[in-house]
This record gives sequence, structure tokens and C-alpha cells, in this order.
Amino acid sequence: MSGIDREYALQLDREDRLAPFRELFINDNPEICYLDGNSLGRLPKSTHTAINDFLLNEWGKEVVTGWGHWIDEAEVTGDLIGKSALGAGPGQVLACDSTSVNFYQLCMAAIKARPGRKTIITDAANFPTDRYILEGISKSLGMKLIYLENEIDPSFKNERITAENLEPYLNDDVALVSLEVIQYRSGARNDLKSITDVVRKYGGLVVWDASHAVGAIELNFDKSGVDLAVGCTYKYGNSGPGSPAWLYVRKELQSQLQVPIQGWFAQGDQFAMGAKFEKADGIRGFQIASPSIIGLRSINEAFTMIGEADISAIAAKAAKGTELMIDLYDAWLAPLGFTLLTSRNAQERGGHLSFHHPEAERISVALRKFANVIPDYRTPNALRLAISPLPTSFLEVWEGFARIRDSVAARDYEKISGSDSRVT
Repeated sequence: MSGIDREYALQLDREDRLAPFRELFINDNPEICYLDGNSLGRLPKSTHTAINDFLLNEWGKEVVTGWGHWIDEAEVTGDLIGKSALGAGPGQVLACDSTSVNFYQLCMAAIKARPGRKTIITDAANFPTDRYILEGISKSLGMKLIYLENEIDPSFKNERITAENLEPYLNDDVALVSLEVIQYRSGARNDLKSITDVVRKYGGLVVWDASHAVGAIELNFDKSGVDLAVGCTYKYGNSGPGSPAWLYVRKELQSQLQVPIQGWFAQGDQFAMGAKFEKADGIRGFQIASPSIIGLRSINEAFTMIGEADISAIAAKAAKGTELMIDLYDAWLAPLGFTLLTSRNAQERGGHLSFHHPEAERISVALRKFANVIPDYRTPNALRLAISPLPTSFLEVWEGFARIRDSVAARDYEKISGSDSRVT
């Protein structure tokens, strides 16, 4: 049986031990091939019940007295995220705020923990928010911001960063290195342990952005010696648009770091309402303010499901699903002018692949309009396609690629003159 046969995709689904999880998600239109779980995950059915129960039986009945048991939920949910998806022991993860706020907090804390050092390193292909925040930090502190030119330098294949191609930029003036675990555009996976180790050798700290990785691959933060990381919960985490993000601080570092936004939740004796800030012990010292309890309940449902499925099984399905995508690309998309921008090595990618085509922007719109396929587009000329291991079947991947082939071959994209949405 060929790896591009429909029957092969059906066989993979029959052998998939995660297949029962698909029925736990809302899917009101089974005609759609949803290949954009790397941007926003599907809605778990249990989330609807959990939120209604919170509204009626907690907030509705308890009003302010509910804070007696809500107040520590950012830590409780953080531990759940750590255990189910990050490979992080308890007391190191907070579910709070947005990825951008958490990123700013930890980057500033890392820089302040390395006084006298004046250099920050990131990469030109990093996610825009991270680059913009680092640019603002470097300007405000008078620091030097160095960009790895991984968009154009051939030593960075598929934008991928390794300890070997990073080390020439390192010296004893580097305070902070910040990279993505999975490159948002190309889908390349950077190695946590080797990069963290080489930066540590020069005395710097790494803040990892795991937004495009969490819930799709094994991260093993504790085993890899990761110091600091942030990420979102609404992609492979399936926790909903704008759901709270998370931050990770290795336990041994928590007493050494001070974030710049000293909120009252981080105060040691919070309800003494004291005149001076005295940082709380442990991960609580990194929390700014009241968490979104509704948002945390959404995370609880989704990440409990991830824990039940087991992140190793999820990662294995992501690897198998992206392998299927590459086989279909070779047979169907390459002859139509697509180029693969992601590694063929499963250890060097995550849950999404990126394909270059000169008409990628119009193709993306045409697929949604004419083919019932939902991908996403990223400049310049990249079509991103993902398998979200819990809600996505192998057959959905196969059918999506068949429709992409047929739509592009029919030149449906030529019917597109623009888009009525600024979201790509």
C-alpha cells in the first residue's frame, strides 16, 4: 500500500490510539478540513460544560467568597500544564496573563540578573512580538540587540538554530538569548538542551518561547535544564482564543530573579496591603494580579485531556502526521510549484509544516473559499499546514492535501483579487 493512498490514511486512523479523542471536540462542519490547529485549537466539548458550571455554581452562587478557593488557581493550573505538557515538576509554572506580558517579564528579569552585560541575541525569523519587545527593551536599557540572520544565512537551514551556529555569537557580554522552540514560520525545531547548555557556558540565560510547540511535542524542561520559558495555551493547547498564557521559571532560579512588574499577587503577605513590596517565595513571586478564572477552567479541561492522552503519544502522532504530509507534498504539491520549508527529519520539526509558493497568499484564501480547507498564510509566500494530534485524523490530513492539489491545479487562486479579512 502506498503512503499516499487514501486507504493508508484510513489504516493509520484505525491504528491510532488517540482516535477516540476526536469525538471529545466540537466539530459542527465535518466537511471542513481544519489544518490550522497551530493557530487556534478546536473547542473541547467538556469546556462548554465546565464554563457553564463555573458561571452558575461558583461565580453565580458564591460571588466574592469564591476567591477563597480561586486565589491559588494560577499555580494549580500551572502545575497541570507543567505535568501534562512541559515535563516540569510542581511549583515552576504559572498560568497567567498573555505570552507577551510573560515574555517581557522574564526577559527583563534575566537581564537584571546579569548586571554589566549589554548584549541580547535573538533571530531575524523570530515571532514578531518577541522581536518587538526585545527591540523596546534594548532601546530603553541602552543594550545591543544582535539578530541571527537565519532567514538568509544558509548555515541556518530552514531557519533552524543549533548550538554550533549560535556559539560564534556568544561571549561574556551576552546577558540574554531568546529563541522559539518551534520557528513559527518554517516549523523548524530548535534543540532546548544543547542551546541552553552553550549559552550557560558563557554565563547567559535563555528565555524560550514554546508557543508553537506546547501540546505538539515533548519538551522535557526539567531534564533539558531549561531556565526560563513562556508559551500560549490556545494552539495545540485547545484552550480558546485569548486564553491565559504560562511562564516557567526553574526552581533554583526563582529566588534570584525579580520581574519588573511587581503586582500585588506577588507580595509575600498579599492581604496585609503593606507599604513596601516583599516578593513571595517560589513561583508565586512571578504573578502580577488576579487570574482569569474562566480562562483557567478552559485550560484545565484541555490540558487534563493532554495529560490523559500522554504527550509522548501526541508527539508520535504529530511526527507521523507530518510525515504523511511530506509524502503527499512530494507526490502532489511539489509538481505544482510548492517547496518544502521544513525539515524532513521528525526530530527537527513540530506539528506544522511550511510550504513556499509564489501564490501562497491567494491560495490560502481560495482554499477557504472554494475547497473547505483552512490553512494559514505567513509572509513571504508561506502556506502553513498542521496536524493537531487530538482533534485531527489522518484522513482529514489526506483529504485536505487532495483538495489543495485539486484547487491549485484548477488555478482557483486566480479568482482571488484580495481578502475581506486582515487575519491570514
